[in-house]
Amino acid sequence: MANLNEDELKVFVEAVRHYFQHQTGKQAEIRASYLADIGMPRYDYTGLITLSGKFRGCVYFSAPRLMVRELLIQLQEPDTREDNLLDAVGEVANTIAGNARRHFGNALDISVPVTIRGESEAIRSSVRARPFAILLRWQRHEAVVVVDIDSAN
Repeated sequence: MANLNEDELKVFVEAVRHYFQHQTGKQAEIRASYLADIGMPRYDYTGLITLSGKFRGCVYFSAPRLMVRELLIQLQEPDTREDNLLDAVGEVANTIAGNARRHFGNALDISVPVTIRGESEAIRSSVRARPFAILLRWQRHEAVVVVDIDSAN
């Protein structure tokens, strides 16, 4: 997977679409998907999944506070305190990575989500010079999924 092909990238785009449609009944609009050059977009809350096995790297979902809060409300979760906001971004990242695992099979091992509050500078491209970014809009809010994976070979 040194160079993700178009079909492999579509797995992640479709996982994003599926998550929002299935969980909220409201589709996310994919605004753009591209190879990121300098700095990857990050928002108030980030859920990050580390990948290992025959693949290595990470996938993360990052969204602004208002979007995550609205997501919880759509999921009929009235508790929008900090812990639940962090849990929500972790769950989105976990679901997206889980959908990718179904496509790539047992060769893709996924970690439990790590959640981060704030636009952490600690998140850097770990395996690709140019990670793949999927910009999305859901309920008037912008967010991003970043796919930074490569073959472990």
